[in-house]
Amino acid sequence: MISLTDKAISEVKRIISDQKLEEGTHLRVGVSGGGCSGLSYVLGFDAETKDGDKMLEFGGLEVALSADAEPYLENTVIDFNDDVTKRGFVFNNPNASGTCGCGSSFSV
Repeated sequence: MISLTDKAISEVKRIISDQKLEEGTHLRVGVSGGGCSGLSYVLGFDAETKDGDKMLEFGGLEVALSADAEPYLENTVIDFNDDVTKRGFVFNNPNASGTCGCGSSFSV
């Protein structure tokens, strides 16, 4: 199971509101092959669910966890960093055996 911090939840809700996304839009969390460490984190918005999605809810925010990503993201905490040197979503993934310098890809 994944979790989102309050800061991450607030930022996702802000983006959905600012972009005026349709009602029922949820955050989609997944992984894809690629990046300098082998796998890359994927965040996006979707109004539909796919076969195998695990639907989660955090503070009124619906999140679809792609079935193929679940084993790679078990116990991952998604946070949002907003400081002078870095702004963006951060994945604290205990399954990652290595990460790239920018933090957007990982290996297991």
